[in-house]
Amino acid sequence: MNEVTVVGAGLAGSEAAWQLAVRGIPVRLLEMKPKKMTPAHVSPWFAELVCSNSLRSDELTNAVGLLKEELRRMGSLIMRCADAHRVAAGGALAVDREGFARAVTENIRSHPLIQVAEEEVVDFPDGDVIVATGPLTSDAFAETILRRTGSEGLHFYDAVAPIVSLESVDMDSAFRASRYDKGTADYINCPMNQEEYVAFWKELISAREAAVHGFDDAGVFEGCMPVEVMARRGLDTLRYGPLKPVGLRDPHTGKEAYAVVQLRQDNAEGTLYNLVGFQTHLAFPEQKRVFSMIPALREAEFVRYGVMHRNTYLQSPGKLDRYYRLIAEPRIVFAGQITGVEGYVESCASGMLAALELSARRLGLPPLDLSNETAMGALSLYVSCGSVGDFQPMNVNFGIIAPLDQRVKGKRNKNAAVSARSLARIDELVKGELWQCVSL
Repeated sequence: MNEVTVVGAGLAGSEAAWQLAVRGIPVRLLEMKPKKMTPAHVSPWFAELVCSNSLRSDELTNAVGLLKEELRRMGSLIMRCADAHRVAAGGALAVDREGFARAVTENIRSHPLIQVAEEEVVDFPDGDVIVATGPLTSDAFAETILRRTGSEGLHFYDAVAPIVSLESVDMDSAFRASRYDKGTADYINCPMNQEEYVAFWKELISAREAAVHGFDDAGVFEGCMPVEVMARRGLDTLRYGPLKPVGLRDPHTGKEAYAVVQLRQDNAEGTLYNLVGFQTHLAFPEQKRVFSMIPALREAEFVRYGVMHRNTYLQSPGKLDRYYRLIAEPRIVFAGQITGVEGYVESCASGMLAALELSARRLGLPPLDLSNETAMGALSLYVSCGSVGDFQPMNVNFGIIAPLDQRVKGKRNKNAAVSARSLARIDELVKGELWQCVSL
């Protein structure tokens, strides 16, 4: 059987390569790291998490929690490795980013049907190909893609939060808790009173930013907005966003603080924590100066500062079909954030769907019937059928999933019912031939 070429070994590419290989289809996986690195990547491992280490909510009343469960039931490598390297994060799924990426890499490199080649791709390979080069597609290949698809080049900017060492956090000023005491006390909370917050806010909105070519506030994706951009929207914007104190009672005072900065565990050892919601493109010295105004972080050791990087995506509606295939040339399939899905889990899901449909074609099986009653199907339909004139990257959400036929009272109850319906569809799907031929 002729091999399939997968370009890019991020979340989508790794998942796609694995799904093809376990179905007996040989794969040539092309990855330019570590020979050539992007501005956001720091390790040679596949499926590197360049922003947060959180895969977000793990609850079935949340759309991304549903999507994760769909992936688990469908045999996702990414989810298996994520679950194996989970770190404490309340109701969310967060991972030890290095342990997770190492596990994905070891699985991919050890599979006998996956041949890995370290090289940069600048043109489409021959034959069936899945392009999963991500939001940091190299300039040369991005130009090739844009010429081939005929779409205008689109991009937005993404930001990464800083990480501090646990031992440098002043725990006399901070406290451990989860909001509303939900689950275990997995977050370190750094409270501020009104005077401290206002002083911090004034310095934050006027702090010097690092030079990022072509950057402006309007080009930022809302779901990963730099904290300083958010702060410029108003004095209280952060207090209704990542610094929201609601549900966090400070045991030192017995009351809710005026504002609270949360730290989330970033590695399995629990020695590193990232600043939740503090994606930033401030200059490194300014990050140290301004973020150290948070009382619990006055002596903080910043082991990684936040950075900005460019994210590139296609104008997918009208260009890609519901399986992420290029309509004008179906042998070319896209996957991951370059399609316009946003988020780690969503990228993984697109890689899985692209590989499953390609596997079905290669094995002579019927096309995969994944409707918008499932999170995975709804996401692909949004990408292929969204608004052509104003297409924007999107996280999975219940708004794009088909509504229920009957009325259910209460948002959580309704979401739970939507999830139950979806998972019933998935359970039926995985009884089919496309899963019976899987060999691990």
